[in-house]
Amino acid sequence: MNKKKIVVALGHKALGTTLPEQKDAVRAAAKAIADLAENDCRIVISHSNAPQVGMIHTAMNEFGKQHPDYTFAPMSVCSAMSQGYIGYDLQNAIREELLSRGIHKPVTTILTQVIVNPYDDSFYKPVKIIGRVMTEEEAKAEEEKGNHVVKTDAGYRRIVSAPKPEDIVEIDAIRTLSDAGHIVIACGGGGIPVLKQGRRLKGASAVIEKDLASGKLAELLDADMLLLLTGEKHLYLNYGKENCEPLTRLSADRARSYIAEGQFAEASVLPKVVAAVSFVSVKPDGVAVIADLDDAKAAFLEQAGTIIRP
Repeated sequence: MNKKKIVVALGHKALGTTLPEQKDAVRAAAKAIADLAENDCRIVISHSNAPQVGMIHTAMNEFGKQHPDYTFAPMSVCSAMSQGYIGYDLQNAIREELLSRGIHKPVTTILTQVIVNPYDDSFYKPVKIIGRVMTEEEAKAEEEKGNHVVKTDAGYRRIVSAPKPEDIVEIDAIRTLSDAGHIVIACGGGGIPVLKQGRRLKGASAVIEKDLASGKLAELLDADMLLLLTGEKHLYLNYGKENCEPLTRLSADRARSYIAEGQFAEASVLPKVVAAVSFVSVKPDGVAVIADLDDAKAAFLEQAGTIIRP
């Protein structure tokens, strides 16, 4: 009998923000992953990286200011660095938790590149704020380099595009390792966005929504379940209002209606719902669940969270 294939997307709650927070947070995330491993399913994990990649981008650029002989690090390199150090902490925490339960299963992190379309609308309308706060003079220097800058309450900050994922370069490696029994960590932070230029892959000055990349990962792996773990127990209608109500089960069509109504916060919840709907639309016998990290096992059993089916 084939083992159930599941793509697990870990959000900010699973990783924390600072280095010490991340060390503690991944231990809790590892327990959730180990609970799933005990159900003998094939697991591929993706994760967020927003605070981490911002920290790396800031640090590398501050280093470049102090050392003119060094170039500033492009976003694609910062993304790769964040995948590496988050994967390092996460895979070791999962390995330790599995061994404590007598489960001998390899855990592997793959630096993952995700192909985006150079003509994606987001390249003309950047939305993701990253990196350090700049002075007006520094902001002008960034714009002269062709980068986008936005003024915030704290000062000026860099803003980059968030194109949609079209393909995953390392998908064959991810599939091979998963089929061989590895727990695989891939598409960290949505993957390293790259543009195809003939045989060459060129890093793009962008970030990819982690949830959309997770949905693409689940689609390409022909997964049975997309499990999006966050800090909320359910999706909600009228969130934050007196008439707020939890959503426990949704059809893809009903979810699309709620999206059209603007029910889901664009910067946080909406990408999760879009990813879930997209996945179940191409996988008619698949299921997507959006749930709290603490409810991972129950969500896998479809006893918690918001369950979305075609």
